[in-house]
Amino acid sequence: MKTINIKELQPGMFVVGVIKQAGHVRVKNQGWVRDEKGISNLIHSGVLEVEIDPDKTLDQSKVEPEITEEVTTSAKPDPWHKSVSVEAELGQAVKMYEQAKQLQEKAFSDIKEGRKIDIAEFKETASGFIDSVFRNQDALACIARIREKDGYLLEHSLNVSILMSIFAKHLGFDRDLIEELATGALLHDIGKIKIPDDILQKPDKLSENEFAIMREHAKYSHDIVKDSGLGEIAAEIAGFHHERLDGTGYPYAKQGDELSQYVRMVSIIDVYDALTADRVYKVGMTPIQAFKKLRAGCPHEFDGDLLNQFIHCIGMYPVGTLVKLKSHRVGIVAASNPTSPLQPIVKVFYNAKNMFHVEVRDVDLSDKRIDDELEAAVKPEEFGLDLIKFFRHSMLP
Repeated sequence: MKTINIKELQPGMFVVGVIKQAGHVRVKNQGWVRDEKGISNLIHSGVLEVEIDPDKTLDQSKVEPEITEEVTTSAKPDPWHKSVSVEAELGQAVKMYEQAKQLQEKAFSDIKEGRKIDIAEFKETASGFIDSVFRNQDALACIARIREKDGYLLEHSLNVSILMSIFAKHLGFDRDLIEELATGALLHDIGKIKIPDDILQKPDKLSENEFAIMREHAKYSHDIVKDSGLGEIAAEIAGFHHERLDGTGYPYAKQGDELSQYVRMVSIIDVYDALTADRVYKVGMTPIQAFKKLRAGCPHEFDGDLLNQFIHCIGMYPVGTLVKLKSHRVGIVAASNPTSPLQPIVKVFYNAKNMFHVEVRDVDLSDKRIDDELEAAVKPEEFGLDLIKFFRHSMLP
């Protein structure tokens, strides 16, 4: 087998599959390229690299008329489908999240001791995330928003994996592909274990020399994932998530067509989660603020079309976001509403005007009997609220 750039593809070559793409196309089955039109269709669909079998290349005059290039037109499943309630899924989702953090800690320890990480365990964890996302994505989405300030190193990779699963599901990707994407996302920062702790955990701005050392973590991540045999897509996610479309990223300064759709996806997700995370030395942005910053980087750094898809996927007020209503009530977005994103279900528990806690109850803003609406996303520090405590005592079954 041989991987080639789409521009090298010629009539008569036997295509095994699509390796890299900027769009979303599927080769229906393996077979020979019939003519230049078939190649043009692949290029137009965003295909960048394909895998061919050189041993099956035919003389152009003998090419058979059964080329496998066709964009799949079958109906996509509803990306918002929920088979269980968020309340029913939350307990299991929390258990998976905690187990995933323990797995991350074990992997860091294994690498420090010179041992190989157990890829099977990471694939199993990613598979569990995907199962939960397909049952009700709101549960894990909520957990990914409510996290410990000092747990960023472990939780960031988990959150990127969860968001990648939700995003890939939204785009209609196959289950096997979503699993590889989610596993690669789980491991995308694994190379940070090779960065000195005084740099990795420094609460202040890194010096130029320190940042140069920090940037090496992407190379380490790429090598670790590639050596694990997980797959090229996962290795790209681990190694290229800091690359940018205009070539200003690191560590390889890749640009444009060198960055697959999957890398473009993870670069958006990685920055979004980093911007919205509370750290011991900074308060995270609201989702809307993070979206504005990402938009400012389009189209030079980030893929604008994919960013729009991502925003549509998780919403302007993602599940787990603390919000204030026009009525001065404050609560957490507990369930999404894809048909009307600005009217989710909010679990209210505080009155911002009178500054006291109120009885916890769900407010469905899409209910015509409810005379209330979202005003803004807010930070718990504004009201002295402890979201983690509230989540554990009021949202978990």
